[in-house]
Formats: sequence, C-alpha cells, structure tokens
Amino acid sequence: MITTVVGRTFLDAYNKKYNKQLTPKEFFVKEYFELFYNHPKYMQWVTNSPFVQMKSGQKVHLLTEDERVEKLEALHEKISNESADASFALGFPASETKEFASTSGLVSDIIIPTDENEIYLSWIGSGLGIGVAGGYTILFDDAKITLQTYEGWKIYRKYLNDVTLEKLRGNQIGTWNGQWLAYSLDEFFNEQFDFSLLVSKKILDLSSDNIEVNTVFWSKLFFSLSQIYPEASLTAYVYGFGQTNKTIGFIPFQLKSGSKLKHIYKQLTASDKSISANDFETLFGMHIKRACELGSIGLQTLRPEGLVKYMNESKNLAFKNEDDKINYYVYKTWLIAMLSKNKEEITEYTLELAKVILKYRNGDSNNKTVRKNLVEKELFESKSKKSFIEQIIIMIKDLDTNDLIIIKKLKDDIHLMTNEEFGYFSTLLKFDYAFLEKQS
Repeated sequence: MITTVVGRTFLDAYNKKYNKQLTPKEFFVKEYFELFYNHPKYMQWVTNSPFVQMKSGQKVHLLTEDERVEKLEALHEKISNESADASFALGFPASETKEFASTSGLVSDIIIPTDENEIYLSWIGSGLGIGVAGGYTILFDDAKITLQTYEGWKIYRKYLNDVTLEKLRGNQIGTWNGQWLAYSLDEFFNEQFDFSLLVSKKILDLSSDNIEVNTVFWSKLFFSLSQIYPEASLTAYVYGFGQTNKTIGFIPFQLKSGSKLKHIYKQLTASDKSISANDFETLFGMHIKRACELGSIGLQTLRPEGLVKYMNESKNLAFKNEDDKINYYVYKTWLIAMLSKNKEEITEYTLELAKVILKYRNGDSNNKTVRKNLVEKELFESKSKKSFIEQIIIMIKDLDTNDLIIIKKLKDDIHLMTNEEFGYFSTLLKFDYAFLEKQS
C-alpha cells in the first residue's frame, strides 16, 4: 500500500538524517505514539482502531497514561495476531469484502503478504498525508517532503498541549501538514513565528467557540513545494479517507510550472510597490478534483478561476479597487506563461500594442465614440483570428508610420498563432489596454 511505501521512504531518511537505526515499530512507539496519541488530545483519529475504541465510561481526553499505553498494546496485539485490515493497517482494505466499495482504496483480490513492519509503516505514512481544500489528501513518496512534514508534527503537538489554547481542535494532522508545508517551505517563512502570526496568516482560524486549522488550497502548497524542487516533476498519490474513501490515483505534479509563474509575477510587479509578492498564490488553480481529471498538475490546472469569464465573455477589468489590480497581475502572469513566445518579449509586446490601440482610440475627437466601439466592441470581442485581423485593417488608414509598423507586425503574429494562443493573447492585450486606460 502507498502509505507503507511513503512510511518506509520517510523512516530511511529519518534514520540517515539523525544517525539512528530505528525499526518501524521502534519509531512508532518512541515517536509516533508519543506525538500522536499519548496525550489528552489526539493528532489523528483512525476509525475503528484500538486508539478510538473506548471501554464503558472512557473518553479520549480523560484517559490516563496507563490506559493510553493499554490501547497501544492492543494495537501491537492486533498487528501480531490478526490479518491486516483498515482498522489497524492504514490504507489497507476493510475486513469484510462487502465493505470494499465504500471504505477501501487500491483493493486487489491478489493475496499480498504483509509483515508487521509494513503495518507500522502504514501508520507513519498516513500521518504524512497532506490535506488540501476539496476534501482530498496528497502523499509524496519523497524524503525531503516527508522530513519537512515530520518537523511540523512537533509544532502541532506543542500547540495542542498549550494550556492557553484549550480550544484548539485535535485530529487535524492532515490539514496541519498542508498548512505547515505551505508555510515552512515558502520563501517568506519566518522561523520566529508564533501563534498570533499563524492566525494573521489564516493558517489557524480563531473563533469564540474553537480554534482549528484551516485547509490550505492546493496551489499554495504547489508553489511552496516548487521552492525545493524548482525544476522537478513529482508523482503524488491523491485520495481521501473517510466513511467513504475516494481514490483519484497517481498524479504528476509539474512543480517547475510554479517556478515559472513566480518568476513572471515577480517580474511584472517589481516596480509596483503596492503589490506584495506573496499575495497571488491562492488565486491560481481550479478545484483539485478537476485538476486531477486533466491528468497532470501544471500550468493548465493553475489557471486562475476568475479568468474564465474574461476569456469567454466581453467583460474587462474595471480597476475600481485593489483586487482588480492584483487580479490583473495574476491573470497576466498565467497568460504570459501559457503563450509560446519568450515571456519577456510578450510582457513588453502587449503593453506596446495596447499603447498604440489606446492612442488610436483617442486620436480623433470627432470620431472618439466610433473608435472606442471599434476597439472595445469589435476588436476585443473578436472570437476568431479572422475577425480580429479585419478590425486591425480598419484601423490601418488612421495610423502614423511607426504605429503602422507595429500593427502590421501584430497582424503577422496573429496569423501564425494557434487558435488557443490567440485566445490567450487577445485576452492579455485586452487587460493591458484596460490597465493603460486607467493610468491615462
């Protein structure tokens, strides 16, 4: 099972990093049990496991240390004497065949021998699952990522044990893993963080009734992981464990796409001090399930959700508030990344074209409305390359020599674009036009 594979990858890396030789059972007892279960608040709730099966009158937060150790011994006994099932081997099938459809993932009718080490590793691997918005969990079989996730376990336990944070909810290890990785791997990570900083960053949600970990959006995690693997592609297992398990499967994560988008965004916003470099990450990306359906997590799946309406409709950014300005840079970043031309050239090229088009629109006070309609109602609403070029031809007779050369080049470039590229390009040009219009 994938939880076992990830658990083994982590334990090998852990033993190497800390110069230890712990077996899976030794690590489980000395580290996992002590962090996850030997406290009044659990970090992880595993349905039907010995840790959640209470005798009459028992409650998790009232268990004595002896009672918690007793439940650990019950787990050891099950692992030693019973056939592995989902109640004590995480990610394995349920104990009854009829339940497979609703409670099991990666089920096979092939008999796969399982030893005790693999079961303990399945717990370790499950504790490394990364929860993201949409109700799914991601597992990376990667030493660096799992070691970094482990570092976050100790932080979550520290806060759960803090007497001043009595309302902090337990059993959120997957959700915490997602937030911890996204934050601790981010280039703006502050090692001197405290509880109040986590609240201000919306990692923790503080209300009058409780405190809980917010679920991270997958794109935020994606950009943070690209910090340690800027040019890599990693395959992850995407799933959901619950009353009904959800298995999406193994999905490639093209982390180099995150590096490319961050580079373009920083380049675009370098001269605009009102825009923070870390405002943009959660604005990218479609729903995780839809993204996985496309077969790979990369540039296409990072398309900003709000961009679609501007590509398919006649709307344009109004620049009436700060959100429009941030969206402009985000949308432009993605459009530039998707175009096949060199990103620096595209960045300057569309702005140069927008200046010429705006100059044309304002060039004749007697026909200002006519020209405005030509640009905004005909040119920018063109759904095909042919229609777009027809509007350019109408403009040519009123352009001076320098502008004529620029527009002639535009016509040639449009002709060579694919239909997909044209859609991205015309939307980008429309945004730059609106941006310059607002500045004028």
